[in-house]
Amino acid sequence: MSSKKTGIVGWIDSRLPIFTFLEHQNEYQVPKNLSYAWNFGSLAGIALMIQIVTGIILAMHYTPHADLAFNSVENIMRNVNYGWLIRYTHAVGASMFFIVVYLHILRGMYYGSYKAPREILWWFGIIIFIAMMATAFMGYVLPWGQMSYWGATVITNLFSAIPGIGEGIVTWLWGGYSVDNPTLNRFFALHFLLPFVILGLVVIHVVALHCAGSNNPTGVEPKTKDDTIPFHPYYTVKDFFGFGVFFLIFAYFVFFAPNYLGHPDNYIPADPMVTPPHIVPEWYFLPFYAVLRAIPDKLGGVIFMFGSLLILFALPWLDTSKVKSGAYKPLFKLFFWLFTANFILLGYLGGKPPEGIYVILSRAATFYYFAYFLLILPILGKIEKTLPLPDSINESMKK
Repeated sequence: MSSKKTGIVGWIDSRLPIFTFLEHQNEYQVPKNLSYAWNFGSLAGIALMIQIVTGIILAMHYTPHADLAFNSVENIMRNVNYGWLIRYTHAVGASMFFIVVYLHILRGMYYGSYKAPREILWWFGIIIFIAMMATAFMGYVLPWGQMSYWGATVITNLFSAIPGIGEGIVTWLWGGYSVDNPTLNRFFALHFLLPFVILGLVVIHVVALHCAGSNNPTGVEPKTKDDTIPFHPYYTVKDFFGFGVFFLIFAYFVFFAPNYLGHPDNYIPADPMVTPPHIVPEWYFLPFYAVLRAIPDKLGGVIFMFGSLLILFALPWLDTSKVKSGAYKPLFKLFFWLFTANFILLGYLGGKPPEGIYVILSRAATFYYFAYFLLILPILGKIEKTLPLPDSINESMKK
C-alpha cells in the first residue's frame, strides 16, 4: 500500500492518483530473468508516440484533396522548415513500428505469453496490431502517388467479394463509385483518428499486463519475492539501452536510406488512366498479401487473408502444451523457427508477380502458416516430451 500523502501532493493524489501511479511503477515487481527480447513492448510504445507527434505536424501542412495532396507532400518536403525530416521520420517510423511489433508478437509466441492468465492481454495486443494495419493502409494512400491510388483501389475492392453487401461496403468506403476525393478525405480523417484509438488500446494492454504480470523466458510464474525485482531502476536502464540501439537504426534509415523501404512508383502522381505493371502494398503487408493471392477464388482469398490474422485470437487454445516457454520444447522450437522462416518467405512472395513458381510457393507457404496453428500446435502439445522445468525463476538463474 502506498503511504498517505499530505499537502498539495495529497490533495491532487486523492482526486487524480498520479503520484500513486508513479509509486506503483517504481514498486512494480517483474521477473528477474527478463531478456532484451522484452524490450520490444516499450520500443513499440516509443514508436507510437513518434508517429503521433510527427503525424500531427504533417497534418498541419497536408491538404486532403485529390488535386492537391501530392503537391502538398512535395511542399512539405521542399518548403516547410525541416519538413523533409518530419516526413521521413513518419514514413520510416511506420516501418520501425511494424518491425518491433512483429518481433514483439514472435517473442510472445515463442515464450507462450498468450497462455493463462494472459489471454485478454494477448487479445488486446492482436487488436492493436490490426488497428495498426488499418492505420498504415490509410496513411499509405495519403501521398496520392501511383502506388497509393492503385493500392487503395485493389485493397478496397476486396470487400466486393462479400456476398450481398460487398458492393455497398466498397461504395461506402470510396464515398462514390471510384477511388477519388471523398475516399482521400475519409482515409485522412480515419488515419488521423486511429492512432489515438491505438493509444487507448495500449493503455488497456498495459493495465492488463500489470494485472496478469509479465511472462518470462522460463514460463514459470513467480512464487516468491526472490523471483522478482522492481521494474525501476533495473529494467528502465535495460529499456534505455534498447532505445539507444533502436534510435541508431532508426537514424540510419532516416538520414541515409529514407526511401529504401518504400516503392518508387509512389513518387509519380496518381493517374487513374495508367495502371502500374505490378501493384504491391508496403512491405509489412506483404505476407498477408501473399496469402490473399495464393487462393485462386477472390472470396476465398479474402477469407484466408483475414483468417490469417483472426486465427491469432484462438492461439491460447490451439496450443495444447502445458509448458509455456519454447526453450523447454525441442520439437516446438523446430516448427516455430520454420514458421518464422515461412512468414518471411510469404513476405518475399507477396512482393513478386502472381505467376509461375511464385504462386506454387505462396500456396505451400500459406498451407504451412495455417497448418502450424490448426495441426502442429494442437498435436505437439499432446505428444511432445518437454524438458524439465526449473522449480522457480530464481533457481533457473543459478544454473
